[in-house]
Amino acid sequence: MRELGSTANTDGCPDIWEMENIAVVGRDVTASYADRLPSDVTIRADERLVMIPRHLPTSAKADIPDA
Repeated sequence: MRELGSTANTDGCPDIWEMENIAVVGRDVTASYADRLPSDVTIRADERLVMIPRHLPTSAKADIPDA
């Protein structure tokens, strides 16, 4: 996020990076969004719904190859 100019240089900044898969660091909003999800969306016990700023994936789009 430092490169995008949207960090306070503190711990806990959202991030996205490529590993074997795509990894995302964001706020855990699982509990607060559980009753707002579409009925066909399920979150397993070992999964969390995380929120990241919209500009993070849109800024990364140029670096993500098309399928």
